[in-house]
Amino acid sequence: MTISRIDHVSIAVRDYKGARKFFETILGAVSGASAEDSNLEYFWNIFTLGDMSRLELITPTGDGSFLNNFLKDREGGVHHVTLEAPDIRETKRLLDENNIPHFGFMYNPDYWSELYIHPRDAFGVLIQIAQMGPEYHNVEPTKRAEGKRWKIEPTEKGCDLSIHHPGGVWLKVSLDREEVGELAKDLEQAVGI
Repeated sequence: MTISRIDHVSIAVRDYKGARKFFETILGAVSGASAEDSNLEYFWNIFTLGDMSRLELITPTGDGSFLNNFLKDREGGVHHVTLEAPDIRETKRLLDENNIPHFGFMYNPDYWSELYIHPRDAFGVLIQIAQMGPEYHNVEPTKRAEGKRWKIEPTEKGCDLSIHHPGGVWLKVSLDREEVGELAKDLEQAVGI
C-alpha cells in the first residue's frame, strides 16, 4: 500500500466559532468546503494553510453526534488523521491480508471512498484512509486572487513564479534562467504563438 500524503488533520471542537476565528485570524487559515451531516449530527469545515496543508474542524450539531462522547471531558482535540491512498480497495485488501481490523468502508469512486482504523489498532490514533475521486475537488473556492493569478519576482539566478491556488494560497517555485526559457517556449507552444 502506498499512501500519497497526509490529506488533513481533523480537530473536534465544542466552540466552532471560536476555533474558526483562531485558525483564520491568528494562523491565516483559509476556509474551504464545509457541510453539515444530519445523519451523524456534525458539521465539518476544511481549511488550508500556507503550502496547502489542510486541517478540518468538526463540531457536533445534535445530541446523537458521535463527537459528543469524544468531547465529553474536553473542549477539543485531534480527532483523526486522514491519509490519502490512490486505491482504497487495494488498501482494504492489504489490511485484510495482514489482519488489521478496520471499519466504515465506503466506496464512491467518483467522489470520496474511505475506511477507518481504530486507535487501538493504530498506536493510539484514529486513522481515516481516503481515496478522492475526480469530483472531490470541484468546490467553489472561498478566496480568489485579485488581478493576475500569477506573480513573477526576479532573483539572482532567475525568478520565483507564484501561482494562486483556488484554496486561497500562493504556490511558489524558483526557476533558474534555463528553466525560465524552457517555460516560455512551452507556453508559446501550448497557445500556438
